[in-house]
Amino acid sequence: MRLSNVERGEGVRARLLFAVVRAVSGGRLPDVVRTLMYRPTFFGEHHNALTQAVMRGPSSWSVGERELMAAFVSELNQCLF
Repeated sequence: MRLSNVERGEGVRARLLFAVVRAVSGGRLPDVVRTLMYRPTFFGEHHNALTQAVMRGPSSWSVGERELMAAFVSELNQCLF
């Protein structure tokens, strides 16, 4: 079951973005993007900040190594993104 606001977009800006992506690509935005755009001040902005810190912040791993590890773990978890 999905929240209708997550599926169709909450607010004019999100709905417009969803429509443009659908028109240009012929497909829908991935669920992870839809989730991040749902109530962005409550969840999305904080999650994006954390992701940027982890993936682009100081580390002994290069950005490429971190991206490769994220892709590998997503594949193990059978994620589509």
